[in-house]
Amino acid sequence: MYKAPDGTEIFVVDGHTHFWDGSPENQRNIHGKQFVDCFYAYHTALSPAEQLWPKEKFEKYTADDLYRDLFIEGPDDVAIVQSTYLKDFYKNGFNTIERNAEMAKLYPDRFIVNGSFDPRDGEKALEYIHFMKETYDVKGVKMYTAEWNGASRGWKLTDPQAYKCFELCEKLGIKNIHVHKGPTIIPLSKDAFDVHDVDYAATDFQNLNWIIEHCGLPRLDDFCWIAVQETNVYGGLAVAMPFIHSRPRYFAEVMAELLFWLGPDKLLFGSDYAIWKPRWLVEKFWAFDLPEDIARERGLELTPEIKEKILGLNAARLYDIDVASRKAALAASPFSVAAE
Repeated sequence: MYKAPDGTEIFVVDGHTHFWDGSPENQRNIHGKQFVDCFYAYHTALSPAEQLWPKEKFEKYTADDLYRDLFIEGPDDVAIVQSTYLKDFYKNGFNTIERNAEMAKLYPDRFIVNGSFDPRDGEKALEYIHFMKETYDVKGVKMYTAEWNGASRGWKLTDPQAYKCFELCEKLGIKNIHVHKGPTIIPLSKDAFDVHDVDYAATDFQNLNWIIEHCGLPRLDDFCWIAVQETNVYGGLAVAMPFIHSRPRYFAEVMAELLFWLGPDKLLFGSDYAIWKPRWLVEKFWAFDLPEDIARERGLELTPEIKEKILGLNAARLYDIDVASRKAALAASPFSVAAE
């Protein structure tokens, strides 16, 4: 729980976290090294100096590290763990639902584990969606449209096989579709993260929530023009958040555009752990105000009530989290770190 300077307790849902293994032992080829090296470059370029990790820890951290950083030293109440397989790059996958679910068992009530699938796998993708629902009762999935799969280096949300998968998600009640539409990561193609297919998928699947992670950056304008007309499109703030430190004016412009077009009810906080820890992001965000000229031009305010929605209440609504009962349950449960 984050306690604001005035003593107000803010319920925090971290909508974009990972428990990955990018270690050299798990790297299948040079691309596995390139991918985690690129993540580390974002970490070193956009983090405060005191928040930097050694490369070895960044490549592979423990479940205890994750729990401590999110919930003990960090302000999170609930964390959504996103799965990203990348099995063309990593022997055991980078961040699979199986790995995430085993970790989450150690800390009940703290994690929501989302799955993932690749429509290019055809019928096997449909079978896997059934498996994830039956085994883990997933409420959401993470889509990585630039992931390599054999000779294919990407796919679109509008592909016919993808539509079959989304139809099944809708039928099974997997309603939260998180889609990476943000900066590219070496060696993935930047064009494979283009946002235009969101417009079609969101229109055709009105009963699904489309959480566009990284809010389309660096395609913010295109994303905003799509999201303003699609009532079921949301913006995930992972990757945008650390600019609050490294480029605060740019962060203000991004937030102002998102608030102007999407409004305060459709934005979700995400730390993108382990690229960044949540505590310094939440603290800086709570203390942040839009510059006067930016606020005046757009007729905006970034009030404590809006910040509270972004930090947790919006995600709680999408994931059917009863905030009052969850607060009570967490208050009654002592913190603990499992021995590995």
